[in-house]
Amino acid sequence: MRRRAPRGCASIGLVLILPRFHTRPLLLVLPVAFLAACGGAAAPASAPAAKDPVASQPAKVGGQPAAVASAKLPSPKNASAKHARPGQAASNPDLLANCPIFPADNVWNTDISKLPVDPHSAAWMRSMNSGSTYLHPDFGPNAGGYPYGIPYTVLTDAHPKVHVTFRYASESDRWLYPFGPDTRIEGGQNAGGDRHALMLDSSSCRLYELWNARYGSHATAGSGAIWNLRSDALRPAGWTSADAAGLPILPGLLNFAQIRRAVQTGTPITHAIRFTADRTSAAYIWPARHQAGSGSMATLPPMGARFRLKLNFNVAGYCHSAPYCAYAKAVLTEMQHYGLILADNGSNWYFGGAAFPQWPDALVSLLKGIPASAFEAVNESCLKVSANSGQAQAHAGCPIG
Repeated sequence: MRRRAPRGCASIGLVLILPRFHTRPLLLVLPVAFLAACGGAAAPASAPAAKDPVASQPAKVGGQPAAVASAKLPSPKNASAKHARPGQAASNPDLLANCPIFPADNVWNTDISKLPVDPHSAAWMRSMNSGSTYLHPDFGPNAGGYPYGIPYTVLTDAHPKVHVTFRYASESDRWLYPFGPDTRIEGGQNAGGDRHALMLDSSSCRLYELWNARYGSHATAGSGAIWNLRSDALRPAGWTSADAAGLPILPGLLNFAQIRRAVQTGTPITHAIRFTADRTSAAYIWPARHQAGSGSMATLPPMGARFRLKLNFNVAGYCHSAPYCAYAKAVLTEMQHYGLILADNGSNWYFGGAAFPQWPDALVSLLKGIPASAFEAVNESCLKVSANSGQAQAHAGCPIG
């Protein structure tokens, strides 16, 4: 969708022309606040002791009476969250607002630690400058400004729904969206850039996602997608979403409350993480549904490519006494078992997280020290049950962790 410069690594007044699809440039002027948090590639260093803040900023809830009737969506193919069946992923995806983030057997929630390495892995890694790059958390505190990351808004079916006019209407779900002045927008209400807006209806467990969302006398967006979080159904082939890969955004976001829970309870985080690459091929692979690149898949990664942190990476020795060390190790373990999914064009190895609850800077600093060279692409095509479903199923020669 666009190309992002590392935060704080550009000069004041830099203007970028950011392509999302082949036909639409987006002008972005980097504000001074954007320059305050450069994502350096240095290895993590011990930071001053930091208090583990309480997640005091829950996602916003809109409880207004319905002023606009809800659009009737097609009935989901399954009425409740599925449980893994023999030969399928057995992890339990985290609940969010009492909703599953897709069924337990969905590819987002599948342990890919035992899958074979993709034959294109070395070429894709070279194309992303992996030998000299560190992962960059695309989230974190922003002194004096809106937190970095993508926010989401939790609401109920009582929230008013509105018509949204889409720039790319032919590939958008044209139903009513629970979008309003109370909806959190990436970067804040007056932001430039991608302006993602994610809305989770806790009543129906439907996820509404918009790109370039703008609310005023008339709601508009670049594109929009609606997901039934109890279903494995994918978007139609060739359709975008609020991300260039035609994938959902919320299932691939880390959030601080989730990591805190994992550390406090000793339970792992069990989903893949969304990330970006500067150059992608003119192709997409399952479970992605859309491409926004150029060139051959032999040399450039396609949308939907899955990468994992190698199992021989020394997670135990990554950090010791640094604040939030256990939190960083929980993320590293997640990356070994669930990995990263290529979801958009952007800076190489930027991985996604929610803006709220706000992140401690000490943890973000630790996550900047993960070397991209420690990753490898895996071939998960053997898990596919159907081209139109995100259901993942293991079988002989195609093991899951």
